[in-house]
Amino acid sequence: MKEKLVLSVLVDNVSGVLQRVASLFSRRGYNISSLTVSETENPLFSRMTIEVHTEPENFRQIKRQLIKLEIVKKVSQLTDESAVSSELLLIKVMASGVEKKNALLAFNVKYGARVLDVSLKTVTLEFTGTSETIDEFIDYIEENFGIVELARTGITSLQRGEGSFTENV
Repeated sequence: MKEKLVLSVLVDNVSGVLQRVASLFSRRGYNISSLTVSETENPLFSRMTIEVHTEPENFRQIKRQLIKLEIVKKVSQLTDESAVSSELLLIKVMASGVEKKNALLAFNVKYGARVLDVSLKTVTLEFTGTSETIDEFIDYIEENFGIVELARTGITSLQRGEGSFTENV
């Protein structure tokens, strides 16, 4: 049975890193379901948050293969208990007329998404939260209003506690 594996991977902040890491997964037949990459507080490094659904026996192998790449400095498996995670959603919602807009805004009170744009027929919202919360938000919007378009970032995570992932590198 496949399980969710979330890895925080510290890599050199140089060109070609994303391609090298992604190709490692594709060569082994692992599908990346979420991938975010950005520079860390130290401009020498970038942090990748990678989510893969695979069998638990593959977890160790994936981590070992990643650490073999010279551009990879550190790999850590993240769990709900060991990390905080969030995802960003931009969503353009059908909301023609004052009544629909008011209904959308009333629903939004529960979630607290930020209104980015309002047109005659649509409202664009920005929402951050866990993947599960974002899924619930999208499902409700789809059933009750209609979605014009949406974009999601994928999860990004930090380990809980006081330390920094870039320490001792």
